[in-house]
Amino acid sequence: MKTYEPSRSPCPIGRASRVLGDRWALLVMREAFLGAERFEDFIQRLPISRAALTSRLGMLVDAGVLERDPPAARRAAYRLTSAGRDLVPVYAAMAEWSEKHLFPEGRTAAPWEAR
Repeated sequence: MKTYEPSRSPCPIGRASRVLGDRWALLVMREAFLGAERFEDFIQRLPISRAALTSRLGMLVDAGVLERDPPAARRAAYRLTSAGRDLVPVYAAMAEWSEKHLFPEGRTAAPWEAR
């Protein structure tokens, strides 16, 4: 199970990579930006196992970018915190960089815009 343990790195990129340096964490956050809130929303949108999703959601809650509402409920909603919402420009910059450098000329990327 993936858990969050804060980094002691003096480098801000190193610390951020502890939260966002995992493929599934990046994609779970993307789906949260696009409106997913319930566990089943994430499962339907991502090719991720239930165990991996449970692990990543817990890690993102522990890191303070998502919150579980209500915290102890079996069917909780996962919502972006203010720290999570502050990542929107980071994701927009990643999308812009990817469109510029990772798509062949003439191919367009699927639109990405946080809600």
